Amino acid sequence: MSTTPTGAAIPRDPTEAVIDNILRREGWPRYTDRSSDRGGPTKGGITLETLTSWRKRPVTATDVAALDEAEVRAIYRANYIEKPGFAGIADDKLRALVIDSGVNHGPARASTWLQDAVNDLAGRSILQIDGAVGPKTLAAVNAGDAAALWRSVFASRMRFYGQIITGDARKRGRVEDDALNAAGWLNRLAEFMEA
Repeated sequence: MSTTPTGAAIPRDPTEAVIDNILRREGWPRYTDRSSDRGGPTKGGITLETLTSWRKRPVTATDVAALDEAEVRAIYRANYIEKPGFAGIADDKLRALVIDSGVNHGPARASTWLQDAVNDLAGRSILQIDGAVGPKTLAAVNAGDAAALWRSVFASRMRFYGQIITGDARKRGRVEDDALNAAGWLNRLAEFMEA
C-alpha cells in the first residue's frame, strides 16, 4: 500500500488484487505451448490470439513468451475488466468471479451467465441476454442478492467446464487432452467456493 505526501495510506485498487489472483492462477511468469491447450502459445493467460488483437498486428509465439507483467496487466484491465463493464459490479467476490470467468471463457460468455443469473433470480426476464454488461445489467446486478448471483454464475461456469470436457472428448474420440486440463479448471473453481 502506498501513501500520500502526508503519510496517509492510499488503499490499493481492488482490481489489482483480482489481476494478482489471475496471474497466480495462470502460473505467471510461465510460458506454455501445449497441443492440448486450446489457447496455443500462452503466457500468464494471454494467448497468441489475444496479444495479436491487443497489439493490432500479427505476433509470434516468441512475442508471447517475451510478454512482461506490465503489458499483461494492461491487457487484463482493458479487455477483461473495463471494456466488458465488469468494473461496475459492486460486490468484490462476484466481480472477481465474473472477471475470472471472462478471462477463462470470454467476456461475452461471462456476461451472459451474469444476465441469466439476474433473470433466474427475478423469476422472469428483466434483462435481454446479449452478453453485454451495460447500465441496465449493472443496476440489476448491484441491486440483487450478490451471493445468490455468485452461486448462479459459479454453477453456469461449472456446467460449461463439463460441456468442454465431454464435447472435446467426443470430438477427438479420447479424453486424455481435456482430462489433463480438468484438474486445473476445477481447482480454479474450488478457490472461489472456498473463499
